[in-house]
Amino acid sequence: MSLRVRPLPLASALVLAACSSAAREENTTTSATSTTGSATTSGDDGGSTSDGNIRYDVGEGGSGAGDDGGQMGCKKVDFLFVIDNSGSMAEEQSALIASFPKFIEAIKTTLDMAQDYHIMVVDTDAWVFEGCETFCQFGAGTCVINPQYVCGQTQPLECEDVLGAGVTYPRGMGASNTDCMFSSGARYMDTTEVDLVGKFSCAAKVGTGSTMDPEKPMEAMVAAVSGNGPAGTCNEGFLRDDAILVVTFITDENDDAGDGSNGTVEGWRQALIAAKNGDESAIVVLGLFGDQDLPNPICPPGDPNNGGVAEPSPRLREFLDSWGERGFFGSICASSYDQFFLDAVSIIDTTCDDFVPPQG
Repeated sequence: MSLRVRPLPLASALVLAACSSAAREENTTTSATSTTGSATTSGDDGGSTSDGNIRYDVGEGGSGAGDDGGQMGCKKVDFLFVIDNSGSMAEEQSALIASFPKFIEAIKTTLDMAQDYHIMVVDTDAWVFEGCETFCQFGAGTCVINPQYVCGQTQPLECEDVLGAGVTYPRGMGASNTDCMFSSGARYMDTTEVDLVGKFSCAAKVGTGSTMDPEKPMEAMVAAVSGNGPAGTCNEGFLRDDAILVVTFITDENDDAGDGSNGTVEGWRQALIAAKNGDESAIVVLGLFGDQDLPNPICPPGDPNNGGVAEPSPRLREFLDSWGERGFFGSICASSYDQFFLDAVSIIDTTCDDFVPPQG
């Protein structure tokens, strides 16, 4: 949930960020199944067994020839994390960061032939300080939600004010406020990082200081993979034709057209498919958002604008479900995201095995 651009006491912003913690139920089941988006994958190439347990493929990777004569199986994976940086997301960002070490270790173990990664984080607004001058004018000369901002002086860093640009220096309330200094020299991490977990922790702590409403996770996702325009220039080198793409988005609000969000479910889908040169089978989509529409939700019911409860997200669910077995859902209100990501490894592994890199 974003904080709207209007004067408010600093205490109110802090209370808002804490509300999601009070609402979170202690529950270790993190991969609540959607009707189609997290349908089981089966067979010897990894998936769900008859007893419901997840079976991982730790074989040699794909070795057969595809229909076009290409060698089947991926050797590269591009990971995109779209992280809500609004005022109620502090605990969720911490849970994501805590789950990353086991996730990347499972990827390394399971996808034994695909050990070349790009990992990029984007947040859900163009610039965390975008609304600060309004606070400065009407809030006693200071940006109360982001005290680091110096009225009339603070300027965006390179690409920092571009929606969908990879985050390298998270700033604002609750952020790491550190230059993550990726060894790649780009706006994404790669396998040259000596401390990949530490660098992801730095980048993924995007904070809770967003001054714009609504947050725009799907617009940020589309911009991040666009080959044209400012975001494409900022993120140059991230997407590779011979890699599969794994998108993970985490937000406690629906991406709602009624709140001013642009785009449609089909438009978002087509943007990802276009980024992979029309190869829909090269894409995996993972989502952590509200689950109140499921039979046994973890998120409690309530008004997301009054208590920090995650909002039901029908448009996000429709988008995720549209990917069939390559879409996987987890409740953002779960106490841990470990099992969600471990379960998702099987889907990524199967997608990698079936991938036929383009020739030439």
